[in-house]
Amino acid sequence: MIREWVVDAWNGIMNYERNPLRHIPDLQVRHMVMQVLAFMWSGVFALLIADSITVFAYSSIAHIAFITAVVVTVATFKVAEKSPTSFNFLNGYHSLGRSRSYTIYRDKKGKVHKVELPEGDPGGEHE
Repeated sequence: MIREWVVDAWNGIMNYERNPLRHIPDLQVRHMVMQVLAFMWSGVFALLIADSITVFAYSSIAHIAFITAVVVTVATFKVAEKSPTSFNFLNGYHSLGRSRSYTIYRDKKGKVHKVELPEGDPGGEHE
């Protein structure tokens, strides 16, 4: 019962699909409004806790970092949900140096050598 209340209270404030800020169509504007509110509340709590600017600074930074992390996470989840192919950076797994048919080595004197790789060599940690 208390757990449900805490979850509902959290979602009512922090969930951008449930709090009153959901009516702001632009996600970036919503994020900025949440940042301003977080800054304001961190100031209020700093004054209540220690009447100290130092506490306010730490609290502000912590709130901004936390809310930014939440927003980035939610945005990443939404992109993954709507467009999962956005995360396909390379077809197959190859380290960058092995994504071609050769790699570059240097000998003890620093002279550069181009070394051809065998056909189908996966490279990287697969060796």
